[in-house]
Amino acid sequence: MHVHVPLSFRRRGVAALAAAALAAPLMLVSSTTASASPDPAKNGERLARKLVKRADADDAKWHLRVFQAIADVSDDNRAAGSQGHELSAWYVGTLLRGAGYAVTYQDFDFTYVETLAEKLSVVSPDAREVPVRLMTYTTSTPEGGIEAPVSVVPQDGSTGCEASDFAGGDYAGKIALIQRGACTFAQKQQNAADAGAAGAIVSNNTEGELNGTLGGPDAARIPTGGISQADGAALAAAAADGEVVVNLEVREFQEERTTSNVIAETRGGDADDTVMLGAHLDGVSEGPGINDNGSGSAGLLEAALELSRADHRGRHENKVRFAFWSAEELGLLGSEHYVAELSEAQRQEVALYLNFDMIASPNHGLFVYDGDDSDGVGAGPGPAGSGEIEAGINGFMESAGYEPRGTDFTGRSDYGPFIEVGIPSGGTFTGAEGVKTPEEAELWGGEAGVAYDPCYHSACDDLDNVDMAAFDANIDVIADAVGTYAWDTGAVDAAAAKGAGSRAPKPLTSTAPGRNGESGHAHGAHAGCGQVTE
Repeated sequence: MHVHVPLSFRRRGVAALAAAALAAPLMLVSSTTASASPDPAKNGERLARKLVKRADADDAKWHLRVFQAIADVSDDNRAAGSQGHELSAWYVGTLLRGAGYAVTYQDFDFTYVETLAEKLSVVSPDAREVPVRLMTYTTSTPEGGIEAPVSVVPQDGSTGCEASDFAGGDYAGKIALIQRGACTFAQKQQNAADAGAAGAIVSNNTEGELNGTLGGPDAARIPTGGISQADGAALAAAAADGEVVVNLEVREFQEERTTSNVIAETRGGDADDTVMLGAHLDGVSEGPGINDNGSGSAGLLEAALELSRADHRGRHENKVRFAFWSAEELGLLGSEHYVAELSEAQRQEVALYLNFDMIASPNHGLFVYDGDDSDGVGAGPGPAGSGEIEAGINGFMESAGYEPRGTDFTGRSDYGPFIEVGIPSGGTFTGAEGVKTPEEAELWGGEAGVAYDPCYHSACDDLDNVDMAAFDANIDVIADAVGTYAWDTGAVDAAAAKGAGSRAPKPLTSTAPGRNGESGHAHGAHAGCGQVTE
C-alpha cells in the first residue's frame, strides 16, 4: 500500500507527534526461530510479568493523541477508505516495521459509506423530533425526506420477518414501524417493501439506541432507520389512537473504495502455533473514533512495541501476529476478508485469536468474552479452547484486583470470522451503547442508567472520551496475554484437541438480545461494539 502523506498532515503538527513516536528507541525482533524451551509455561509467566510492568496507558495515550491529530486534519474521522484511516494505517505500520516486525498491508475493496442526514419528525398530531439512526447501506430518501403515515406491524413472534405479518394491514405508501427481533433488519425492510411501504423504522427491543446495518448495499430496498425501544412504543401507542404522520429523512453517500488491513508478525517463533491478536483501526464517519476503536488499536500497538523491546532476540516459542483491521464498522469486512483468504492449512496454524474493541469506555464495564458459555446467557460458547482463554483473562484480572464479568460472543466484532472457522477466541470489551445497570455501577463505579459510552459512534468520541483506569486495566490484559501465549498455548491447544478433535465451524446463532445492549447473532456487523444486523 502506498500512502500519500498530505501537506496538511505535515504542517499542522501531526507529523511532530508521529515523529516523536517513531523516534522512540526500539529493539529489532530477531529472525531467529526459538528453540524448544524446557519450561515454556515459566518463560511465559516471566515474559508476561515483564510486559505488564512495561506496557503503560500513559504511553499508549500517545498513540491516541496521534489518532486524534490525524482525525483533526481528515474531516474529523478515521473511517475506512478515508484519509484518516490511511494515515492511521501508515502510522501503525511504520512504527511496527521500525520495531522489526514483518509488516504487510492487505488491500481489499468495499463500499464506503458516509451519513449525510438522519432525521425523524412527527408531523401530526403532535409535532416533535424523534432520534433516529439510519441503517448502514440503506436506500436514501430524497433531500427533505419522505412524509407519510405510520403503519405498525403487529408485534408477535415474527415481528416483520414473514410476508404474512404484513397481510392484515395497509402499508402502501406508508412508513412501516417494525419491532426488532427474530430476523435481520434487511429481511424486515424487504418484507415491508414487498407490502408497498415507502420506508421502514425498526424500534429496538432492548434499552438503548439502535445502530444497525442492512449487511450490504444489495440488500437495501427502502429507506430504513432505527429508533429506541421507548420511542417505538410511543409511536405505536399514538398510532393506535389515530393517524400519525411522520417525515423520515435518511441519506447516505456510498462509493466503491479500497482499504487495507495492517498485519504485523514476529520474525521468530513457530508459525505452526501462531498467536493472533487484533483490533479494528477504522472508525465511523461521524467522529474521530478514539474509544471506538483507537483505544483497542493503541493498546495493541503498545503491547507489540513492548514485546519487541522485552524479547528483542525473538526467542519466544510461538509466532505472534498483530492485526489492525479495516472496515469493521461496515460489517467486519477486514477480518472477514483476512480469514476468507487463509487456506485450511493456514487456519490450522492459528492457535487462538484475541480481540480488543473499545477498551476505555468512559462509563465502563470490565467485560470478558464468555468463551465457554458459563454464564448461560444469550449466545452459546466459542470453539473449544475459548473457555481456557476466558479463564486466563479472568484469572489475571482477578489477581490484579479487578472484577470482570462475562459478555456474549454476539458476532459484533472481529472475533466473529475466527469463531466461525473454529479458531479459539476471546478478549475484552468495556461497553458501547448498552446501559449500565445499578448492580454494575455498584461493582465498577460510574453512573447507572447511562450508556457505557455515551459518545458511541458520535462526534464526541474524541480524546476526552477515554477512561484511563479502564484503558490501563485492559492494556495489562493485552500485555499478559502476549507474554503468556508467545511462549505457551498448551492449555488452549489441549482443550481444542479434546473438545473438537478437529476444528469445526462455530456459527453464531443466538438472536436473543444479549447483555450490555448487544444483539444476538450479528454476522456482517460490528460485534462487541459495532452495528447489528438483527
